[in-house]
Amino acid sequence: MQLFLVSLALTYIIVLYFFTNPLHHTRKFMWRRFVNWFPLGMTYAFLYMGRYNLVVAKGALGDLMTKEDFGIISGVGFTVYALALFFIGPLVDRVGGKRGILIGAIGSSLMNGAMAGVLYLYLHGTLKVNLVVAFSILYGLNMLFQSFGAVSTIKVKSFWFHVRERGTFGAIFGTLISLGVYFAFDWGGAIAEAVKLSQPTPATTTHEILNYMFALDGRTIPAFWLIFVIPAIIMMVWALIDVILLKDTPDQAGFSDFQTYDASQDDAHDKKYHYWELMRKIFTNKIILVIGVIEFTSGILRNGIMQWYQTFAKETGLGVPQITMNWGFWGCITGIAGGFVAGFMSDKFFNSRRAPSAGFMQIIMLCCTALMIACLTLQPISAKASPDDGLLLGLFLEYRMLLMGISAVAIMMAVIGVHSIMSGTATADFGGRKAAATATGIADAFAYAGSAIQAFVIGFLATESWSYWPMFLLPFTVLGLVFAIKMWNVLPPATRKYLEEVEKKKVGGKRSKRVKHG
Repeated sequence: MQLFLVSLALTYIIVLYFFTNPLHHTRKFMWRRFVNWFPLGMTYAFLYMGRYNLVVAKGALGDLMTKEDFGIISGVGFTVYALALFFIGPLVDRVGGKRGILIGAIGSSLMNGAMAGVLYLYLHGTLKVNLVVAFSILYGLNMLFQSFGAVSTIKVKSFWFHVRERGTFGAIFGTLISLGVYFAFDWGGAIAEAVKLSQPTPATTTHEILNYMFALDGRTIPAFWLIFVIPAIIMMVWALIDVILLKDTPDQAGFSDFQTYDASQDDAHDKKYHYWELMRKIFTNKIILVIGVIEFTSGILRNGIMQWYQTFAKETGLGVPQITMNWGFWGCITGIAGGFVAGFMSDKFFNSRRAPSAGFMQIIMLCCTALMIACLTLQPISAKASPDDGLLLGLFLEYRMLLMGISAVAIMMAVIGVHSIMSGTATADFGGRKAAATATGIADAFAYAGSAIQAFVIGFLATESWSYWPMFLLPFTVLGLVFAIKMWNVLPPATRKYLEEVEKKKVGGKRSKRVKHG
């Protein structure tokens, strides 16, 4: 059922893409652009599966990988990701998005294979080094290659989508992220269950497939290494498809290049910036830095919820089974909703301004985080409703498990909305086609700096008390909202000029009609 609903949501986004054509592109162009972004997008989605499978592995290994161990490994990975983007973004701006996504997918595939090998040796008792050290190194290298994903996707998008269409692409970008969450947690979770030694009767379809491929029956040790092997294989397949179908620009696909009216509009067509020119261009752009701060807060909230809710639910018993058992599905559906709402609001109501959509999502995160704090602090976690409690307190205690789950899911929805409209759209607007990857890379670096901080901090705080978890998250929702308000009315000059010209044409058209019928 979940797969059907996810497929339905993806179908809806594809239909939305074809029916949202404000610039009246030809049908041929629309189809070729779809053939371009769909395999690129699926590659990016499965990169997510090869990133968050670490969370699935932690759940499968239990005490063999403690919260502190997991926090260290993921923290190292996020730190590498953030630092790498200062170099990967400019590199992708020079070599192109196609080469970038191929480097990322193939490299991540190889690192996932290496982690599978280490886990295999560890479970068989033959690993000669500490698991945390080995995984920190390999996961750090995995995240180095993962850092090519978003910047390469946005680099290609910046040449194929006009600023008036990028809100729609924000919805597509949010969908790709959400699909990656679904693949990582639900497909990865299904793999983790299918490779355990004890299996239900009859065995699941996933077990039957994996048993046919890897001969699972008869093993005395669970094959948890397949949590890393399967994404590695899938990423390699999509990389091969990208080699055939993906084109960096419309002119490479046989179309005339068209103006996107972003910040590169007035640049010389054949000009390519050198590294320090790109970095100066980005770091002297105050708006890009504001976007970076917003992304920093989104990184803390996104991984602060996505990585820890299932662990919290398992340890406290305050999880909603329908949510914890289908965490990837809920992350996918709500993430698609968040990306769609943010993109739709930006293009439909705010004239391609991105900050108002982000601000709306920040308010949702603020309210939900405050509710989570109330759920964990008004009464001890172990407290149950009793006749001595008042009506409101009794209802609150009775339903706080549900409130925690809804809050976590709503935050995932909102934070994907922020990430898709800021990192997936605003960076390309203000960086322009020539610096889209660098601008996205800097914003993503801020996001993953936040992710690294939350991994280290929450791994420590949650060991002391889970009530500290949402308390740590709350201030960053406020910070994100403040900076979204700060850039509320900002547009790139070329975009503003384009919109003014469109408005003049509309007014002129109305006047001519009045004269004609007067």
